[in-house]
Amino acid sequence: MSHVTVVGGGIIGLSVAWRLVHHGLSVTVLDSGGDEGAWYAAAGMIAPAGETAFGQEPLQELMLESARRWPAFAAELSQEAGHDLRFDATGAVDVALTGDDLAEARRLWAYRELRDLKVQPLPPSELRALEPALSPRVRGGAFLPDDWQVDPRRVVAALRAVLGAAVTSRRVASLPEGPVVVAAGLGTAELTGLPVRPVKGLVLRLRGEPGVLRHVVNGYVDGRHVYLVPRSDGEVVVGATQEERADFTVTAGSVLELLRSATDLVPELAEFELTETVVRHRPSTPDNAPVLGRLGPDLVVAAGHHRNGVLLTPVTADLIAGLVVGRVDPLLAAFSPGRFA
Repeated sequence: MSHVTVVGGGIIGLSVAWRLVHHGLSVTVLDSGGDEGAWYAAAGMIAPAGETAFGQEPLQELMLESARRWPAFAAELSQEAGHDLRFDATGAVDVALTGDDLAEARRLWAYRELRDLKVQPLPPSELRALEPALSPRVRGGAFLPDDWQVDPRRVVAALRAVLGAAVTSRRVASLPEGPVVVAAGLGTAELTGLPVRPVKGLVLRLRGEPGVLRHVVNGYVDGRHVYLVPRSDGEVVVGATQEERADFTVTAGSVLELLRSATDLVPELAEFELTETVVRHRPSTPDNAPVLGRLGPDLVVAAGHHRNGVLLTPVTADLIAGLVVGRVDPLLAAFSPGRFA
């Protein structure tokens, strides 16, 4: 085997292709060439603590391992492409606005600490020392030192640059012959029959004075969840809604819900310019964990990453490229396509 076709040119497919090239294989990436993938809307949170939830232990192990690989992955890609990915390891803060929100957050913090994740609870005064723009109504929170961020649009641009002519703009209606990796997001369902469904998410982009926020902020706001991801140039990404729908409609109610939650936490954001509203669909599976593994002698699948496509990019690329060249990592066992047979 000297050539592999990767179907799908989002952050997962491109990263797998990049790693395959490092294994000495020639690669063709087949993609529509557009920006309709989930990566285009993603805020870029690398949040093994923030995304850890009850009852998902194998997925938590995969997220932790991928987060460990992100610094080296980002440094290598940035150097090879000559692109700044805006990888930021400043950390994140959880913020609870009400007493009920704080009680919910504390249950999650206790569970995450049992999973050996770093969570440092903080009183309101110490939270505002980290983030002076937070509302004085905030009841408490925590610092998550190992939750980071990167700009997915810059990552995809860098991967496209290093792969160059290997990325071909073409819609794929059926699988090509020869060794194939399907990393087609929602298109994986039609190509393979696997149960990958769309979960709609709305993300807002605001722009104002740089430095208003210093960390990623995960907010618990009157029973709602919101995240705020600040960039160095003054952009703040606000997300994200989650609906079991396949349409692309940006509703006034969804925008209102996100903006209300964001400005309840950080009142100064009300003065920022609303520069973008974007809807994309997370490719999700029945258990909301990815499908990673072999589906046939010449067919490997890497899809269904749900909320964690950016976080899981380095480990997915390494495991899938390794599988193609004959290396079966034990981490793959829990995510086999066969679990949906």
